[in-house]
Amino acid sequence: MSQPVFNLRWGVLGAGHISGVFVKDIILDPKTRGVTDVTHEFVAVGSRDATKAQEWITRITGKEDHPAKAYGSYEEVVKDSPLGVPHSGHYDLAILALNNGKHVLLEKPFTVNAKEAKALIDLSREKSLFIMEAMWTRFLPVAQYISDLVRGEELGEVRILHADLSGDCKIDELSLDHRLIDPKLAGGALLDLGPYPLVWAIIAMYENPAYDKKQPPSISSSMLKVPRSGVDAHSTFTLTFDGLYSQAVLTCGLTVSTPNPALVIRLKKGNIIVDAPIYRPDRVTVQWLAEPGSNVVAREEVKNFTNGSGDNIPGGGWHWQADEVARCV
Repeated sequence: MSQPVFNLRWGVLGAGHISGVFVKDIILDPKTRGVTDVTHEFVAVGSRDATKAQEWITRITGKEDHPAKAYGSYEEVVKDSPLGVPHSGHYDLAILALNNGKHVLLEKPFTVNAKEAKALIDLSREKSLFIMEAMWTRFLPVAQYISDLVRGEELGEVRILHADLSGDCKIDELSLDHRLIDPKLAGGALLDLGPYPLVWAIIAMYENPAYDKKQPPSISSSMLKVPRSGVDAHSTFTLTFDGLYSQAVLTCGLTVSTPNPALVIRLKKGNIIVDAPIYRPDRVTVQWLAEPGSNVVAREEVKNFTNGSGDNIPGGGWHWQADEVARCV
């Protein structure tokens, strides 16, 4: 007997770019990516202007008669549907949603500090509601491929990981109230870009079956700040996993672009080399070494992932996380 298909209804707070690419993906037929156990329904968007919200629905869905509702306030949306929250005001909007009994997929960064994160987790548990950071990279097929390689025996134990996400954002030309450099808007490289290098350390090391999660990694870090505002222009943070005898060296910045490759995972018997951008890699090169620990490559294999997913799979890759949320809910 076949299992019933679960349909998850989505509402969005804020008619912005990230919300738009997410909605474009979730309205695609899940069967086009081989998913048959869950479906998604876009039902509402909230903005400060209901007319602009309606225009956004038409532009994103390509349909003037799309049934999703356009609201002129966030409060109206949380009384209607589960939520996807844009980059600004995460904590307050998540509190609003949870207090109205809604599950939350919260755009990264989850919050701006640990105190806020703990408060959201505690509230979601109190309300028996689901909440998750929208780290969409974690659910891409390319991420699963790399995870399987690290967990397998062919390449040996993971030793060192280098990951970077940076861009020349012309910060000297930005106004002081721009979201990237304004501390009041949680500006800086770490909160805007840092979650992406971090997720690869989580995939390769923290989630590694050989690692005891009861023993958190030790962390050292350094920041180079924007003189005009005090937020970080560049950040480097190193995670040391003593239980794995491994380290992750992670960097992010706002003044220069990411090098290529942008992610290198070095294991005892081989290397995993990943092309930029690390938030949605298209190309992975796997190297097998002639001898453990050597620098002589005996064999090399390249695999391509269109939009981090694969050939003939429509969408930008944002739908994979939505599928996981539906299953969890």
